[in-house]
Amino acid sequence: MARLSEQGIRLSSMSPSFLNSNSTSHTWPFSAVAELIDNASDPGVCAKQIWLDVVKIDDQTCLTFTDNGSGMTPNKLHKMLSFGFTEKGSGKASQQAIGLYGNGFKSGSMRLGRDALIFTKNGGCQTVGLLSQTYLQNIKAQAVIVPMVPFNQQTNILLKKNEDASLAAILQHSIIRSQEEILTHFDSIPSKKGTKILIWNIRRAKDGKTEIDFDTDSTDFRLPVIHLEELKQGLRNSGSLRPEQNVPDMYCSLRAYLSILYLKPRTQVILRGKKVLAKLVSKSLSHIEHDVYKPQFSVSLCYLLI
Repeated sequence: MARLSEQGIRLSSMSPSFLNSNSTSHTWPFSAVAELIDNASDPGVCAKQIWLDVVKIDDQTCLTFTDNGSGMTPNKLHKMLSFGFTEKGSGKASQQAIGLYGNGFKSGSMRLGRDALIFTKNGGCQTVGLLSQTYLQNIKAQAVIVPMVPFNQQTNILLKKNEDASLAAILQHSIIRSQEEILTHFDSIPSKKGTKILIWNIRRAKDGKTEIDFDTDSTDFRLPVIHLEELKQGLRNSGSLRPEQNVPDMYCSLRAYLSILYLKPRTQVILRGKKVLAKLVSKSLSHIEHDVYKPQFSVSLCYLLI
């Protein structure tokens, strides 16, 4: 039965299939990665560093994003796992915010994999939340459901006694099997405040391998050769790449892409244990052209102003 508002009017709900269709706004995985880095660097979070890595958990290949930002309260985490809620557009900091529409985490994380766990702590409370297409499919959910469990950060005790169902859902339908494992992931955040994201069931290419190549370079995330050939053909068909040119490294190397992503980086990115060195694009261009705008006033306008 549909939920009703206080006035007895039906509330709109979100189909689980929207998690996948919404993720198609990212045509390649690197833009989805950038979406999650944007969230860490935006005002309200202000992470100084974010660590990106790949790990094996319960025989699953997992992407990890860990930052030392301000973390989230249970209420803020719930809004992040919902659609359209954002506080970045208010206040003086709104001029610097990148994400403004309350959709970035959902589209970015679900583009990289089908399932995500979020561990966040803000100094007093630490909360784990699950956004999982696999979970929703397994329980035949008719709407998006996000199990969340808050703990006291000092005592590790559950803050709410009625969270048993959410805890059971996380332990049964994620790669975490015990409450002790949850607390271990909280402890892996390298400061009193911060957030860690685990993404698994990584999207796969046509050949059945993961869409991102983790093996060729131990300090990078790269796109497989099969993807590069498709990309090269597409760039040449569009006229963006001449026949004698090779595909620029930023298209196949996450490290190269992140090095030029921001004009003025606010957050240091550490990819697989090695810092990403930012490059100023304006100083690396082979041909630079400066255009100075000089406003022109018509005679009639000058007379009018007099």
